[in-house]
Amino acid sequence: MFKQIINYYRISSPRPLITTDEEKLRRLTRKLQIQTFCAALIGHSLYYVCRTGLNIVKTPIVDSGLLNDQELGVVGSALLLSYAVGKFVNSFLADHCNVNRFMATGLIISALANLTVGILGLTTDWINISSQVFFICFAILWGINGWAQSMGTAPPIVSLSRWFTQKERGTYYGFFSSGHNIGEFLSFGIVGTVVSYFGWKDGFFTAACAGVVGIAVIKYLLHDSPESKGLPAIGITTKKNINQAQKETLRNPYVWILALSSACMYVSRYAINGWGVRFLEMEKGYPLENATWIVSINALVGIFGAAFSGWFSDKVFKGKRNMPALIFGITNTLALTLFLWCGNSLFINALSMFLFGLSIGVLICYLGGLMATDIAPRNATGAAVGMVGLVSYFAAGLQDLVSGYLIEHYKVISPTGETIFNFVPVSIFWIGASTLSFILALGVWKAKRSD
Repeated sequence: MFKQIINYYRISSPRPLITTDEEKLRRLTRKLQIQTFCAALIGHSLYYVCRTGLNIVKTPIVDSGLLNDQELGVVGSALLLSYAVGKFVNSFLADHCNVNRFMATGLIISALANLTVGILGLTTDWINISSQVFFICFAILWGINGWAQSMGTAPPIVSLSRWFTQKERGTYYGFFSSGHNIGEFLSFGIVGTVVSYFGWKDGFFTAACAGVVGIAVIKYLLHDSPESKGLPAIGITTKKNINQAQKETLRNPYVWILALSSACMYVSRYAINGWGVRFLEMEKGYPLENATWIVSINALVGIFGAAFSGWFSDKVFKGKRNMPALIFGITNTLALTLFLWCGNSLFINALSMFLFGLSIGVLICYLGGLMATDIAPRNATGAAVGMVGLVSYFAAGLQDLVSGYLIEHYKVISPTGETIFNFVPVSIFWIGASTLSFILALGVWKAKRSD
């Protein structure tokens, strides 16, 4: 049985060339390249819908009396910490795997986790389940979801490295990276609307439906490799075997510096995505619909920031990412400061989310993977992404724990029974992490491309 499972997920065997006609080979290759890219982008986007629903339902869940902010922080960190470990393990596996089957499996599990949480929520309406039981079950399910989510990043990146040349990698990776933001925008827009009108349980059902759509797209359009389709290999293939290339990547200090820089950036990213809506509601008095709309601006603008970041660095900076990474790292810190400390004005909050989304979109592309794949050998792309992901999401998970604690610890109850929040301590934590991110990124200024 175990051997059969391994064989099912093993990278596809190469097939003989389907034709010797170079023009036919070129047209078919281009067709499958486009299909693979679209499937990678859409599938990755819908993966995100299955993980960001929690960010929208925090206030309704707290208002229901089931959980408090600190417990929500634990649930959020369960996903992110599980994701961190899973991304490291599964990214290494992805270099060896059939990316179609591997990626589809993860989204199946993630959709089922969302469905189960929604059913669990409905059960609390029918049966008198204690908040403690709900909390434990939710945390376990969200931890499982985190591991499943870790199967959705490396496979599409590995597929891009198999289907596109080094010269094309930055451009296509940039457009692919916009999947983070597309997924977040869809989540805030569609799931947020469902939650506003129908309640938080239906939000999880909506996310599960998005997962089903993503599974179908991945299954039918994401192709494993050109060789598995009877096409010639694309680009220069390193002579190192996969295990050797992965070991080399693990020993590369520049990859670890990038991982730490990305980790600090992810603290600020998940601070806004995870707590931004709640911050606007509790600190600035916005209703859920308006708070969700404001935070969704960052996801929408991030689509364009991520999409054009790779092309921008390839064409303007000749493939070098260091200068644009520094520029947008500083922009990210300034935008975060504007959002947290510059008043309740709708214009100011919208502007801050515009700048934040633009900078995060770019930084997710550069720090979150592209700069690491530039340094690592081509057949260790998954390993490089896994290393960065492990540190980044471990930091994001700790962020949820620390943020939840700081928000819960520093709030007070007034004599009239009103809850008064103090977001200053957690704001310092978020801005400090963002600042450290672009400082660390300066440490890879002299790193060289692997091939």
